[in-house]
Amino acid sequence: MTSQPDSGPSQADTMVDWDFAVSLGSRIAGEGPAVSREEAAEAVEELRAGANRSTGLVREFTGLVARDHTAPVLVVDRAGWVQANADSFRVLMAPLVDKLTEKKPPTGLALKVGSRITGAEIGGLLGFMGSKVLGQFDPFHEPDGRLLLVAPNIVHVERELGADAHDFRLWVCLHEETHRVQFTAVPWMRGHLFSEIKAIADTVEPTKLLDDGLERIIEGLKSGARGGSLVELMSTPEQREIMDRVTGVMSLLEGHADVVMDGVGPTVIPSVDKIRAKFNERRKGIGTLDRILRRLLGLDAKMAQYRDGAAFVRGVVDKVGMQEFNAVWESPANLPSKAEIADPEAWVTRVLG
Repeated sequence: MTSQPDSGPSQADTMVDWDFAVSLGSRIAGEGPAVSREEAAEAVEELRAGANRSTGLVREFTGLVARDHTAPVLVVDRAGWVQANADSFRVLMAPLVDKLTEKKPPTGLALKVGSRITGAEIGGLLGFMGSKVLGQFDPFHEPDGRLLLVAPNIVHVERELGADAHDFRLWVCLHEETHRVQFTAVPWMRGHLFSEIKAIADTVEPTKLLDDGLERIIEGLKSGARGGSLVELMSTPEQREIMDRVTGVMSLLEGHADVVMDGVGPTVIPSVDKIRAKFNERRKGIGTLDRILRRLLGLDAKMAQYRDGAAFVRGVVDKVGMQEFNAVWESPANLPSKAEIADPEAWVTRVLG
């Protein structure tokens, strides 16, 4: 049986000043582009309608049937996204923080200062991401997850690209709604991902991580030109093996969503080809600082997940069709490994052969 997120009390609640993280993250993210009240209301209404319309389009294209009345759709501002992700971070960090503090939990002034510093670090990350994320499915929100569409960021990007606003909004909804369908039509996926995260925490050696962590981060900053992210630098070989499995899953999920949005797009979005071309260029990062932060935070790897995952999905579907491809959702054993993402034929042989 797979583990499920536990929203009960954890050391993560005391080790991180979550209120400060949300406050700082919201300030860093800012409010977004200037829009009138009427424009804002129109965008919110159109995004909600686009998400609802996308459900049937995704079902028809993929054959995946999501349960009704699960995983609500929320159209949020940047501060709302920051708050939602702080809530998710608390759940995801709980196994690791509990492991690190199980022998000697910090108390008094050390706890107060440490929680403020950690809150600042998380707030900085959330603030940077909160100004860029267009949408996100949060699978760890009880009971069945929730879909977040960040209205100011969507408006900002559609203006930046010079895209048709109606087309771009539906295009984004198609991608994010696919993620909602993936998790609600495949209910074991949520517990499986959390089990992998807990497995990483179970491999942590608290003393070694605390002693070597800062040194490894500094070395990572010095060797940034050689590639790699802070996440990779902080992992042991055993953890990297688990992370390779997670990479395979995330590449599948992201690539599948990209294939759906591009497959459905031409039938309902007249300017989809122009949007895709401009959006792919934008995914590379805007300025020098933006590119550096993306590398250190592992976002370059995230972009590779879209590209490699989409190539995997297309490779399998072209060979065996969508119905046979859907065997990937039957059980965790059928999920592609990181190596199989780069070799769709190997997955077909192992799972369907």
